[in-house]
Amino acid sequence: MFNLQEKSVDSIPDAAITQESFKIVVETKMSDWFYSEQLMRHLNSFGDEKYKVMITLAHELMAEDKKNIFEQQLKEYNSAQSKPVIHINTTFEGIVNAIQEVIDDRDYEMQEVLDDYLNYCYNDGLIAVSDSWKFMRMQLAGTTLDFNVSQDIYYDNAERGFRAHDYLSLYKNKSVRAVGKISARITAVDTDNGMQYEVEFGELTEERKQKIADAIIDGVQHGYDIKSSKHRYFFVEKFHETDFKKITPRAPMGTRVFDLTQILETEQLPETEDIAELLKTKTWS
Repeated sequence: MFNLQEKSVDSIPDAAITQESFKIVVETKMSDWFYSEQLMRHLNSFGDEKYKVMITLAHELMAEDKKNIFEQQLKEYNSAQSKPVIHINTTFEGIVNAIQEVIDDRDYEMQEVLDDYLNYCYNDGLIAVSDSWKFMRMQLAGTTLDFNVSQDIYYDNAERGFRAHDYLSLYKNKSVRAVGKISARITAVDTDNGMQYEVEFGELTEERKQKIADAIIDGVQHGYDIKSSKHRYFFVEKFHETDFKKITPRAPMGTRVFDLTQILETEQLPETEDIAELLKTKTWS
């Protein structure tokens, strides 16, 4: 809390900065294995803090019956407390969603932390990928847009983490210009023994090897060296032209993930070509 000209006992300082006491207690499980007995014991971890929060965290939300039992016990506990405990049940993916909603596109350090967190969660199976069908990842294309669209390919540094997604879109000049459904994801790097490939999804064909080679040449023409460092190549079935406009002033400085079911207000997505047409009628900020 930041106060100006706050009156104290016998003086008025120019400003006062106060941090209210708080404590967050986290109980993490690999699945919905929460037990109210254990959670109630955790309440002893709190002292006289003004704000008390208990977070139950897993890769899936608590079953409603378990959650109801614990929250009823917590309600009875809080009735005898002057400063109640707030319970928040969330998932590893829920934390990502919450951060992405408030993080600034230009906050590169926080974006890197989020990427590392995503990599950790996916590698350890903490985030389910069953809902990847509804997510569209937006990438900045700029000078490479024409090549990306003509060859139905996009590349990015392999060290960068990302949320599982089935759709890839490309941004340039205040709008998402193309969208495609991902058909393969392959990493490649030049080594002393030649190009080394790793298939993450889809198939490694001679045609895709050639497109990777063409992407490396195109990158050089634009000042990018993507041959000597490991890059991830996203192949789409076809990039479809769209015009999904950003209506706020500042241009994004990095990636963005959209939930297409929310953007298009539907529970079932149409064909990619139709998604591209519908996005022309939508805007984002």
